[in-house]
This record gives sequence, C-alpha cells and structure tokens, in this order.
Amino acid sequence: MVLINGLPDDKIAISDRGLQYGDGLFETMVYRAGTIEFIDAHFARLIDGCRRLNIEFAQAGKLNNELNIVCQSLIGNDAIIKVIITRGSGGRGYLATSGVEPTRIISTHPLPIYPSHYSQVGVKVRLCTHTLSENVALAGIKHLNRLDQVLARNEWHDADIAEGIMLDSTGHVIEGTMSNVFMVKAGKLFTPMVDKSGVAGVMRAQIISLAAELNISVVETNVHLEDFMEADEIFISNSVIGLWPVSQIDNTLYVVGPVTQNLQDVLQQAKR
Repeated sequence: MVLINGLPDDKIAISDRGLQYGDGLFETMVYRAGTIEFIDAHFARLIDGCRRLNIEFAQAGKLNNELNIVCQSLIGNDAIIKVIITRGSGGRGYLATSGVEPTRIISTHPLPIYPSHYSQVGVKVRLCTHTLSENVALAGIKHLNRLDQVLARNEWHDADIAEGIMLDSTGHVIEGTMSNVFMVKAGKLFTPMVDKSGVAGVMRAQIISLAAELNISVVETNVHLEDFMEADEIFISNSVIGLWPVSQIDNTLYVVGPVTQNLQDVLQQAKR
C-alpha cells in the first residue's frame, strides 16, 4: 500500500524537493502484533528532524490518521511501514519556495525474515572502505541523503555478510550501513557519538535506556577502530532487526557475551 498526502498513489511530482535534492526525512517502522513498535520515538525523531531542516511540518495529525488507515489495511499482517516527509514541490533551484506544504509518503513492505542464528550466535560483518561524510547540521537525523550508505553497501555481495561497519575520515567507528553499533569492554557498554555523522537510531536510544536500568555503564564516545576491534563483545541494532550480536569482523572472531545476552533478553520483554 502507498499513500501520498493521504491518497492512494505511487507517483510524486517531478518538482518534489525530495526527488530533486533529497530534501526530507524518513522513518522505517515495524508493524507487528497489531501495533507500530516505538511509534512515539519514531514520531519524535521525525518532528525533530523537520525542525532541524526547517521543514514547516504541521501535518502530524494527518500523518497519524493515515498511519491508522495503513494499519487497518494490513489486517494484522506484520510489515515494514516507511514514512517519508519531503519539503514539498518547488521551483528549480536550491532556494525553497515558502508556504509549500510538505509531502507525506507512506508505504508498506514485507517484514524481512532473517535466519534465527543471526540473533543467537551472531552475524558476520565487514569493514567498509567508503567513509561517512561529516556534517554537524545533519548528524543524527534520518535525512534522505543516503549515498554514503548506498556506496558502502554495494561494496560486497556475499550473502554471508550481514552488515558493513562504516568509519569517518579520521578512523573512528560510527555505525553500520543500516544499523548502530555497540561494543563491550570490561563490562562497560560503549557506542559511537553521532554528533558529526551517523544516525541516532530509535533502537539505539532504547538500548541505552535499558542498559541504564540494568546498571550497565553506558558511554557515548569517539570509538577508534583499534579499540573497536579489541572489544570483548560487539553488537548492532536497528528498529527492524532489534539486536544482533557480531560473531566476526573480517577475520576477527567474537563471542556472544553476557552483556549482549542480558540486553537481548530484556529488549525482548520491553514495551514496544
């Protein structure tokens, strides 16, 4: 199902700034067991992203009603719901036309089915060659400009590799192509800062909150590649996969340790 500004359609105007300039944001949400998981967190990030991009988005009520329509159409079937907000249509050129209503796009997709061993024994990942661009103004938000991730993800075609780890230009680990990353060292949990690049994931925030409730020390910091590779445990996360332990990065092996297992167990019971 696809809704554009509340109407069934699968086409947008060629003048839409989301198409012309990647001028917008998106959220990828899981609809499961009759509900959209972490809907409040996704909405909050979407609204904050519009604020940071100066997109005058005053259609939250309309979007919420449209999501209800989409959920009813799914008839209880699990799915991915993707929401895109663009600045709307405007003339040619970078200067945005004032007073234009943003474009709302909602689409549904089958929920991916991953091998069960991904969450049990972990996944193989690789280090990407392509590095993330740095931009403080865009860091953390889920904007439509995903060329860094596209280039990095197309570096490999081996189905046994589930994800690629991306660095910045200074050699610090930032995130995966589709996920946030965490490492455990001496019982403490570390995750890269996303103040210059990367996405502040909804699941990332959930894991940080749960770790604090479990009295697991959580540190958001610059993570150099050498320290990352020497971690006791590593795992990745996003709203679709939840939490996957990492069993191998290139030729380096890792175990599914107690901190990862504890967070996995608690996350499964967490209110979504």
